Amino acid sequence: MPEGDTVWRTARLLHEALAGRRLTRCDLRVPSLATADLTGREVTEVVPRGKHLLTRVEGGLTLHSHLRMEGAWMLYGPGAPWRGGPGHQIRAVLGNAGRTAVGYRLQVLELLRTAAEDRVVGHLGPDLLGPGWDPAETERRLLADPARPLGEALLDQRNLAGIGNVYKSELCFLAGVSPYAPVSALPEPARLVAAARRLLVANRDRAARTTTPSRRPDRRLWVYGRGGRPCLRCGTAVRRRAQGDAADAGNGADAGAPPTEPGRVTYWCPRCQPGG
Repeated sequence: MPEGDTVWRTARLLHEALAGRRLTRCDLRVPSLATADLTGREVTEVVPRGKHLLTRVEGGLTLHSHLRMEGAWMLYGPGAPWRGGPGHQIRAVLGNAGRTAVGYRLQVLELLRTAAEDRVVGHLGPDLLGPGWDPAETERRLLADPARPLGEALLDQRNLAGIGNVYKSELCFLAGVSPYAPVSALPEPARLVAAARRLLVANRDRAARTTTPSRRPDRRLWVYGRGGRPCLRCGTAVRRRAQGDAADAGNGADAGAPPTEPGRVTYWCPRCQPGG
């Protein structure tokens, strides 16, 4: 499931493969870009912004993509088979003499002027993995609506950019607060903000996301994906439930997702996380 750490790692790999090289192949397979062709242009850089990817090319253009729940960019060498999915799931192909980047299941793909990037990312809050990370501003935004359920506030990319469903559940567990409790129930907001940054930084270079001290595959996450199984801390059965449309709308405001996008499931321990 792509979250801020996955997007950061994807941007780094794409940048290493494409930046400073001219595109010898460009195939954008969405109707709105049917006539667009970036062949011959040099890729200047690929940068992440929260859960968005911005591929900038010479001439002042940016290819904006968003992975949503199932999207992925895969890199291939010359002659290597493309194994990221069936051909009908390919939405973008960017290639140079040495590498080819293939975007699968991209739910957002658009070409815009680099000078107009704020149109798609300007609303985002502080980026957890960005150079301008501002914990004080993040805390201010989270606390601006004290009655809002904490899980929804964490998913809202206008508060902090890069949190998805996994980190939402894990951060609420680490804070000892139910994701359904109001933000005002958070005892130490600054600690939660610091934990969010720490976890994403720790995981941005890992293929297997980990929030616990364990490296065992079945114990890498405190509560996420453990519905009905024992809490790793107290043994109580972890609960699983969809969190309301408000969370989806907050996250969807970032990606243009419908208000009832599937997959927004919350996990929490009712004993370790009282209040909701």
